[in-house]
Amino acid sequence: MRTIGLLHGMSSVATVDYYRRINDRVNELRGGHERAELVLSSVNFGVIERCVRAEAWDEAGQYLAGKARGLQRAGADFIACGSNTMHRVAPVIEAAITVPFLHIADVVATTATDIGVTRLGLLGTAPTMEQDFYRRRLERAGFTVLPPEPVDRTTVDQIIFDELTRHVFRPESRETYIRVMTDLHAAGAEAIVLGCTEIILLVGPDDVPGLPLLDSTTLHVEAIVQTAMSRG
Repeated sequence: MRTIGLLHGMSSVATVDYYRRINDRVNELRGGHERAELVLSSVNFGVIERCVRAEAWDEAGQYLAGKARGLQRAGADFIACGSNTMHRVAPVIEAAITVPFLHIADVVATTATDIGVTRLGLLGTAPTMEQDFYRRRLERAGFTVLPPEPVDRTTVDQIIFDELTRHVFRPESRETYIRVMTDLHAAGAEAIVLGCTEIILLVGPDDVPGLPLLDSTTLHVEAIVQTAMSRG
């Protein structure tokens, strides 16, 4: 089994979910007491949050690149970053390492292709919804990306940072997300990308009937496990 290098801590809520899911999936596939070979760098989310708010992307990139190098030195055969937002600095991370980097948007695009949809609603933090680093990756794969209306983007982002990353899950916030997803469906979205790894802890696949949810956490975890278990 290949050793996974997991760059996370963004947030600790999502990190615990990733770690559990990866190990549970390996055990499901391998049986017995089998678990993943994994090294984890859990970063200070306060540093990341300040960089995001200040748009200090160079600082964030160098910070995460250093952590990625540490994962490689610790024996990681490939690296995955469990934050959609911090794929904003994926090129800096990739340039700092010599092992493969498993990009979360590519995993989402593969599944969207498999289910035959082309118009994707996108939920996530403000940078993920508004900047082009994530949207462009999906567009290059042939998809049209639909973000929420500006006022809804603000609300979606606030719920992520003020609630979900603090392990707060309010029924009112769940209803807000369902309403935003329903609006995106009405605007032509054929599926919704949950482009933040905490969102799946708030909403579920049956919350908007007839609208597939492409949960970046679930899809990324599966790709991580399959990569770890592959040969060559």
